[in-house]
Amino acid sequence: MSDPLRDRIERYYATVPLLFADAEDFGPLCLFVRKEPGAPYYGGPSHARPTGAAPVDAADIARVRARQRELGVPEAFEWLAESAPALRARLEAAGLVVLRRPLMVLPPHRPLPPQPVPDGVTVRALTADDPALPAALAVPHLAFAKERLAGKPLAEESSAKERLAGEPLAEESAPAAGQRDRAALSRRSEVLTGDGTVAAVRSTIRAGHKTLVAALAPDGTPLATGHYHPANATTEIGGVGTLPSARRQGLAAAVTAALVAHARAHGVETIFLAYAEETVARIYARLGFRPAGTTLLIADQPARS
Repeated sequence: MSDPLRDRIERYYATVPLLFADAEDFGPLCLFVRKEPGAPYYGGPSHARPTGAAPVDAADIARVRARQRELGVPEAFEWLAESAPALRARLEAAGLVVLRRPLMVLPPHRPLPPQPVPDGVTVRALTADDPALPAALAVPHLAFAKERLAGKPLAEESSAKERLAGEPLAEESAPAAGQRDRAALSRRSEVLTGDGTVAAVRSTIRAGHKTLVAALAPDGTPLATGHYHPANATTEIGGVGTLPSARRQGLAAAVTAALVAHARAHGVETIFLAYAEETVARIYARLGFRPAGTTLLIADQPARS
């Protein structure tokens, strides 16, 4: 990763959580604490990141973790590997599991045209008052869940590609799987409405801090979603997921392309994303994303995409 690109992404990670959270100072670490209920930004924000002011030691980590436990949030740390190369070893010594999340960036002048979708499916950005918004916010909970909300266990998926572009379970017909997903989607929508998430997201959309794109069935049911949060002409695309019964139709690619088009139309110049497995990287590579040459490191952080 070039120094200018690294600086833009580093500045983004330091800035965008402040749209949704207050920052608490822990010396060489900063902890983002949500201002209101709900989860308008990925799974938080509730993570800590190094400020670059000084090396992070075991006592600093312990103080942040104690505050996270007090708040009832994940003990999450997130940073660019190149910006604090020694932090991983210190977190692992403290007993936290640290995961690698390589980054990919879309070259600024690389075109990404709309991707094909099945007949009757529409792909669009949702407004704050869109009736599809609660269900759209529920899609990632099903797309990334290890179990169906209806209570039937899912077998471990064989690859990340299947998570992004999979198919219904073999024992279920497509209509039955679709009905199961829609019922689960309705239940999860009610939960997200009740816990304040929907209201929090409505306000962030109105303020222009969040864009949520959905691929919608003819009856308006969201089948795939993704989002971005712009700051300083930079954004990370995240949360791209498809209902299990709607996979292998190119919907995730279509949502990603629509997010890119929307971001570029609204002045975003640097567009990047993180991935967990090479199979996912190959999907994004086909859309034009290229390795950024560094990694995002996460400890106990909710799924981003």
